[in-house]
Amino acid sequence: MTASLPPAVRRLVFATLVNTLGNGLYFAIGALYLTRAAGLSVGQVGVGLTVAGLVGLLTSTPLGTVADSLGPNRAYVGFLILQAITMTALTQVRSFPVYVVIAAVTAVADSGQRGAKGALIAGVSPADQRVRTRAILRVATNVGMAVGMGLAGIVLAVDRREVYVIALLANAATYLVTAGLVRFGMPEVERVSAATGPSALAALRDRPFLAFVALDGVLSMHAAMAQVAIPLWVATATDAPRWLIAVLMVLNSVAVVLLQIRVARGTERLAGAARAGRRAGLLLAVACAVLALTDVTSGAITIGLLVVAALVHVIGEMLQSAGGWGISFELAPSGAQGQYQGAYAMGRQVGDMVAPLILTTIAVGWGWPGWLLTALIFLTAGTSIPIAVRRHQRWSGIQQKPEEVPAA
Repeated sequence: MTASLPPAVRRLVFATLVNTLGNGLYFAIGALYLTRAAGLSVGQVGVGLTVAGLVGLLTSTPLGTVADSLGPNRAYVGFLILQAITMTALTQVRSFPVYVVIAAVTAVADSGQRGAKGALIAGVSPADQRVRTRAILRVATNVGMAVGMGLAGIVLAVDRREVYVIALLANAATYLVTAGLVRFGMPEVERVSAATGPSALAALRDRPFLAFVALDGVLSMHAAMAQVAIPLWVATATDAPRWLIAVLMVLNSVAVVLLQIRVARGTERLAGAARAGRRAGLLLAVACAVLALTDVTSGAITIGLLVVAALVHVIGEMLQSAGGWGISFELAPSGAQGQYQGAYAMGRQVGDMVAPLILTTIAVGWGWPGWLLTALIFLTAGTSIPIAVRRHQRWSGIQQKPEEVPAA
């Protein structure tokens, strides 16, 4: 998979594997550590995560400019080190206020590293290979997360504070190892001079780009659909066995590992990326429509429909990711990849914040009419992405052949 990649990209893939292994470990144990070992209530953890989400959203684009001005390598390494510090500090949490402060600083570091990593990918990958690099990194992320969550099973089985603390420190160590892999052995991507680069926060004045970000954020609700809405639907609204929930999640992960790179082909340019966004909306809508059918079916038919819905959903998910990567890279002006990648991440952040409430209320709560309304939301967002891209081309003065970006 990585043999044909430039050495710098191969190193970034390995760094991603290390980083996400630690992330997977913490993802599986974090909530239990905070409630069982640190003594926080479930409500306090929820408030802390909400605060962190808002802080991350507000700082995403401004921190992206840091990557442009300092250089992606330095910024990425700096934010990784900050994440190592906050993860270590988390082992000392004893009170709610301290947790909120650490969660907020962690959100700053996480937002900063997202923009910096996006700019780093743009800097070390040839322009026509950026989306493929993103696809490979997503595969590496899934593999690393899976291994980390597997290791978390040992921690959860022991269920003792000192073991949770060791796991958190291990995650902190992965940030430092990742920082070392990026700092030593990767070519330095040049920083952008303030005199020659776009003005700070130009991305936040780019209204057509922000329209795309908002639409992509709507499509990104597929993550909560897979992690929250579908499991709840299977467990509460169908007669399917509950073990099917695990099967559907494994199916999603395996499909991404096997197919993401292939699905991303053709999304390196705006035409293919916009087309992928439109198709993603259509497929996610189809998945919702299939789920609506399971409200009135039973037995083997329901199981079969749920599997079909999961397969259609994951293809739409992969198309949304690839299309979003391609559009975000292509619409960013020279010298502003950091802030544009930071702004692009805002869509996913908003989607992650609002999707659980929207999907549980509408799709799961309302039954088949809710799923059909959710389908309409996905279909509208996907159909509108080519429109947003064409408007950006007119806004920025890019000259394209009329047929290059598909019509809605």
